[in-house]
Parts: sequence; structure tokens; C-alpha cells
Amino acid sequence: MELTVWRTFVTVCRLGSLSAAATELNHTQSAVSRQIAGLERQLGVPLMERHARGVRPTPAGEVFRRHALATLNEADRAVRAVRDAHDGAFDRPLAVGATPSLAAGIVPEAIRGLLERAGSVRWSLLPGLSARLHHRVVAGDLDIAVVTDAPPGLPHDPRVERRFLGVDDMVVLLPVGHPQAGRGPVHIQTLADETWVEDNDGSAALLRQHAARAGVNARIDLTAADLPGKLALVATGHAIALIPGVLSHALRTDVTTVTLVDPPTRGIYTITPRHNPHPCAAPLLDQLATAFAPVRPAHSDIGSAGSGTGD
Repeated sequence: MELTVWRTFVTVCRLGSLSAAATELNHTQSAVSRQIAGLERQLGVPLMERHARGVRPTPAGEVFRRHALATLNEADRAVRAVRDAHDGAFDRPLAVGATPSLAAGIVPEAIRGLLERAGSVRWSLLPGLSARLHHRVVAGDLDIAVVTDAPPGLPHDPRVERRFLGVDDMVVLLPVGHPQAGRGPVHIQTLADETWVEDNDGSAALLRQHAARAGVNARIDLTAADLPGKLALVATGHAIALIPGVLSHALRTDVTTVTLVDPPTRGIYTITPRHNPHPCAAPLLDQLATAFAPVRPAHSDIGSAGSGTGD
């Protein structure tokens, strides 16, 4: 299969129109239709279906779209890397990964510090959960990832270097106007009758463990697709949530936080590949350590083998 056809298919899916895709790709509409039809014949399944306002992928087409988009992105990355190598470019783009809460403020702050000191550096930031970020560091897609040891923890992996940054106290997110807002550290028992929302297994496990130690249950009755969805459900008064303390400075204005007595915590780590590290990885590590300086220190650095699967 030619990647040109894959690109045509992804473009049609994005625009929802054969004619709009033809215009963007500088093809005729009939040429776009023939490419899609040829792709369907090769795969043996229908990939597109018509609806009142255009076209959309079938369930099989949506599966193919996701894989095709990933393949096209990687192909583009390969082309850029080859051109950089041919041009003798030393400053290959710095690919950074971070969990959603860390990508919301701390990591961009560290990158700003890097740019102020290192000058012009091409870089990208990929948010994701720790397990996925670890996989991408090992695969060579990321030069550095900032992860956590939230459940299920950090497996050992000799292919990566791990550096401890600090400990993050979890806090409770409340809608503005909640009775507990502004009251200082509270016991989890005070919130036992509340409805909770969670967006990932790691945070939910921390909440359940903390509640169980206090002899109460945390009713996680709502599930959000991601961190912004979690914040929205709290802001509109549907629930409260456990969130990382490092996120507190980057919250929307219609929510607030309250600290817990003896709060659950998670360790924050960076992981980098053992071989062929990016030249800017070490300076960024220093900037990340500076950004985490206000975070409560932990007992010790636990070594350099492993990666994160926490959230």
C-alpha cells in the first residue's frame, strides 16, 4: 500500500468530505474516490460511509485511520531525521513526554528555562500516562519522559536511566463554594459522603488506599475520559477529585483545592534512554530539578534502572 493513499484516507476522515479533501490535496474528487475504493478493495472491508453532511469512517475505517495516522506521523519523522542527518544537523528535535498533570505547567516551565540558557532548540511535548511514556522512551520516540510511581508502580528496566525529582502530595479538588474550601488540612473521613470522579487507575488506587487506611470508602461514582474532563465535572459540582499537588498552580478559576491530613503521595521521576542520549537531555534534567525544588523532598534517589507505569 502506498502512503499517499493512506494520507488521502486520513485527510478525508479529518475533513468529512471527499471534495474538501480533494481541494486540500490538490486532487480531483474522482481521484480521491478511486484511491479510497482501491484501499477498500485491498483491505476487503468498507472504510467509508455516507451521511447527510458528507462521509465518515466505518468502525473498521476508524481502526485503520488511527493506525494510518500513527504510521504517517512516523514516516514524516523519519524523513525529517534523514534530511537533518544529510545536512549535518546536530540539533535534532528534543522529544519530551510527561504525564498530563506535569505537562500542564512544571515541564513547560523547565523547558522555558532550558531555552533561556541553551538558545534555540527544536522541541515537542507529548502528554501521556507513565506506562505509555516508558514504552516510547524505550522505542526511541522520546528523549526524556517525566513519570510517576503511582500504582501499579515503577518496573525495573535496564534500558533506561531513572532520576528522582521529588515527592508530590495529592490534594482534593473542590468546586468553588464547597463547604470545605479554604479550611486547611482535612481528614478523609470528612469527605466520606462525597461523590468522587477519577480519570485513571493510578489516581483511583491512591484514593482508595488512603480512604481504606482511614476506615472509610471513597465512592468513585463518576469516571472522566481525561484530566480536563475530571476538572469540568468538579467545577460544575458533580463530584470532587484527588489530583496531584503540582497541578494546583495551573487550575481553572472555578475550582479550588484543600489539603489532606497525611495525604497520599507519588514520586516524580525522569527516564531517559541509556544509549545515545539527546545533548539537551542533561540540561533539561537540571531545569526539571530546579522546577521541583519546592516539592517536599523524599528519602532518597532509588537508582537508575526502571521506568514509570504510574499515572
